[in-house]
Amino acid sequence: MDIVSSYLSNLMLIVGSLFLLIGAIGLIRMPDVFTRMHAASIMETAGASLIIIGLIINTGFTVVSLKLIVIMLAIFYISSVATHALARACIHDNLKPNAINKESDQ
Repeated sequence: MDIVSSYLSNLMLIVGSLFLLIGAIGLIRMPDVFTRMHAASIMETAGASLIIIGLIINTGFTVVSLKLIVIMLAIFYISSVATHALARACIHDNLKPNAINKESDQ
């Protein structure tokens, strides 16, 4: 059972790291601030969650795993609130998505 949990933990850590890497590369390719915010929030939430789940599996059920669960819940909450606040600030500054700008030019 220890070998299975070790492999599962390593798999979660690798997949979470790859998710963050691919998301970071994708951020460079996104056309405007709104799509970048969307990609960053999903990348942060999913990638960090996979890494934290891998760490929870690695440590077993201890006080450390409870702290990791609290951190994961905080990431879920704070990431969505921060993304919403940034999007509202962009809308307040009259920034428009590129898709809307391209349609209005035609």
